[in-house]
Amino acid sequence: MPSWKDVLDKVERFPNPLTSVRREYLQLMNKYTERNIIAYYSAFLQKKEVQRTSIDDNDKNAFMQAIYGLDKSKGLDLILHTPGGNLAATESIVNYLKSMFNNDIRVFIPQIAMSAGTMIALASKEIIMGKQSNLGPIDPQYGGVSCAGIIEEFKKACDEVNQNPNLAKVWGLIIGKYHPTFIGDCQKAVEWADVMVRAWLGENMFKGLKNKKRKIDKVLSFLSSHSETYSHQKHIHMDKLVELGLKVTALEKLDSREIDGCHDLQDCVLTLHHAYMLTLANTNIVKMVENHCCQGLATTVSIKKER
Repeated sequence: MPSWKDVLDKVERFPNPLTSVRREYLQLMNKYTERNIIAYYSAFLQKKEVQRTSIDDNDKNAFMQAIYGLDKSKGLDLILHTPGGNLAATESIVNYLKSMFNNDIRVFIPQIAMSAGTMIALASKEIIMGKQSNLGPIDPQYGGVSCAGIIEEFKKACDEVNQNPNLAKVWGLIIGKYHPTFIGDCQKAVEWADVMVRAWLGENMFKGLKNKKRKIDKVLSFLSSHSETYSHQKHIHMDKLVELGLKVTALEKLDSREIDGCHDLQDCVLTLHHAYMLTLANTNIVKMVENHCCQGLATTVSIKKER
């Protein structure tokens, strides 16, 4: 007869239903694509009061764990769901993934990848999206405020004061709230993002294309323009991204085979997406990085402490 501890150990080893579904469909997606699968998910929709849902340097450790032992020659299909995050961490993670998989990276967007998440997608060779999917503007934010918007406002202030010096008092109240070097920091952040994405597009998605610089300019002139996108929260869908010249493939048009009871690759990806969303909604996990071999890390948090 098993002891209490024996039964408890057995229960703890048995995965919960959501874990079972995630593992099943991660492995199933690997059967469809015959490529490495890594899912990166954030609970930014489920836990809006938590501040640790964005991309940061801790995510590098999770990716290192997920990549360990994989056959890098098979490339990477990265499933991405994130609000974005730290620019430096994003640059480091992208450079790491590109070096590990020799630029052979596709990014699947089941629903949302904003800001720095969009930048990660732009570093890939191909973006896979559904009709419900969206990316977002890549203009950097400083304390939740658009750097491009700050620069735009400052230039407007200079122009209006030059035309009418009496407006100096009005604009002085606004500009006076900026701390020293603030405008310069915003300008550098905009230039940094531009340089990064320009290089990534040139090295991968637009590599070898004629008029490469003109194509990259068209993408960046829209995605990094505060005046064009109006808001950092703007949702940019597949038709607009295709119009910009990005290599975007419709999820609905991919592998239509039935494998292990799954109707097609779209069915597989969206079932996996729902499993992650349910996991994030019903646990204290705020970020997850998992591969098709069921290896990965999850970041948990006490919601009460974050409030």
